[in-house]
Amino acid sequence: MSQENVEIVQRGIDAFNLRDVDLLAELTTPDFAWFPALPGAVEADGYRGREGMETYVGEVQGTWEELRIFIDELRDLGDGVLLLGRTEGRGRASGVEVNAPIGIAYRFRGHKVSHCRAFLNHADALKAVGLAG
Repeated sequence: MSQENVEIVQRGIDAFNLRDVDLLAELTTPDFAWFPALPGAVEADGYRGREGMETYVGEVQGTWEELRIFIDELRDLGDGVLLLGRTEGRGRASGVEVNAPIGIAYRFRGHKVSHCRAFLNHADALKAVGLAG
């Protein structure tokens, strides 16, 4: 099952990069919780369910001309997956380019993502899942 989880994360990143909310909803539980890392995009209680995904994707599209996540490494954690990678983007209003590390910790329920939290550096992501940074 854990290799399947890794593949689900890969599909989810593809869906995010395409802003495909339908596919994201297909890969997640109905009560899915998303806690992004980027300042200014974080709601205190995160984004929940399909409605939260639609809200977040709308905010990303409104803020960023381009924003993509690139996977450098996926670590199978058994009941979860850790993504270590980077985000690249360009601000819509400012035109400022961003190329920054990102780590995302995923938890699964069954064959669907139930929770994920992003971090602005790999060390914090590794620490969050109990691995040395």
